[in-house]
Amino acid sequence: MKRLPPLPALHTFWITVQCCNFTRAAEQLHITQGAVSRQIAGLESHLGYALFQRQARGLSLTEEGREWSQRVQQVFGLLGDAVEQIGNRRHTLQIKASTCVMRWLLPRLMQWQKERPDVPVELTTTVAYSVDFRREQFDAAVIYAPIAEQSAEARHLFDEQLTPVCAPALLAGLHTLADLQQQVLLHPTRDERDWARWLKAADTQLSNVSQGHHFETLDLAMNVASQGSGVAMGDSALMGEDLKAGRLAMPFELRVPTGKGYYLVYPPGTVPSAGLEALMDWLVSQAQQS
Repeated sequence: MKRLPPLPALHTFWITVQCCNFTRAAEQLHITQGAVSRQIAGLESHLGYALFQRQARGLSLTEEGREWSQRVQQVFGLLGDAVEQIGNRRHTLQIKASTCVMRWLLPRLMQWQKERPDVPVELTTTVAYSVDFRREQFDAAVIYAPIAEQSAEARHLFDEQLTPVCAPALLAGLHTLADLQQQVLLHPTRDERDWARWLKAADTQLSNVSQGHHFETLDLAMNVASQGSGVAMGDSALMGEDLKAGRLAMPFELRVPTGKGYYLVYPPGTVPSAGLEALMDWLVSQAQQS
């Protein structure tokens, strides 16, 4: 297959076609008339036939030149469309987050899309608390991890603080810690560690801890609690929307920090895009307000 002609020479040809004059083409291209003439001569030599008829009053296209002008117009039109379309294409940010943080994150991402439709976000949920950017193609992730172990790429959202939550209808029967003995306790984990930690901090022992219901995720436990089926151990930082809407209530003031928290992280060694930087700053400000 014959080697394709050089793109710069084709561009010079196209400008010359529009000007029908080497001098005016040179002015548009910001090169000399001689450079235009040499590029056209080189293109004609490459193709093996003339593209222009040189005349005393200017230039006119040969039959081959007219055919080439139509093709070159299409080529540069397609290139122009590509530059405009690809350059203006919005990059959808790919965000990963565990289901436990959905109650806090999802309403805020919906608000973000209203305020910044130019920076769309696609959310992937998982039961995992971490992310491996070497194997997972995400722009960022919300993770749950120990407070003291975070990298420079992590933005702190909030620390985990445990406290019991229930449907507002159950508040009338929860005046003292001893009243928990009469309730069904809902566990967001199989090992009951969250209730054990909070009861230890409250200096209280209950005989019904292991008689409650166990769930695989915090979100499931919160959903059951909101239906009035028991008292769940929840994270006060994640319950803001449920408390405001009256779906959940906190019967006791005690909040117990666990030494873990939620962080917004992006791939190590990368520089966040302008859109991602704006989203991270906005989410951090939202976390500070809540």
